[in-house]
Amino acid sequence: MKTTLVFGASLKSNRYSNIAVRRLLENNIRTYAYGLKAGAINTVQIKTKISELPNIDIVTLYLNSERQKQYYQDIIDLGPKKVIFNPGTENPEFYTLLRKNNIGVEIACTLVLLATGQY
Repeated sequence: MKTTLVFGASLKSNRYSNIAVRRLLENNIRTYAYGLKAGAINTVQIKTKISELPNIDIVTLYLNSERQKQYYQDIIDLGPKKVIFNPGTENPEFYTLLRKNNIGVEIACTLVLLATGQY
């Protein structure tokens, strides 16, 4: 079963990252969350240390390009097969780094992919 990490998860229920965690769970996708504040979204604990994360297949990003920079190597080290750049997270510099590390890049909206059965 594929695992997804929502990177930039928020405890605020109206934030897209929070909605994404809930929709992934509704679609029976093994879901993890990383954010700055510990807490839970339904049954998913938001991790605040990258070292606490298991093997991840897909990272779906909810951080703007400036805030991503400090996490480039951390995300590469997780070894995902693909990183999804949601609207507002587009980052050509990071696309290049990911591709050099044989990690797929998808510029899309996780919520749309789930709603249309393309996830």
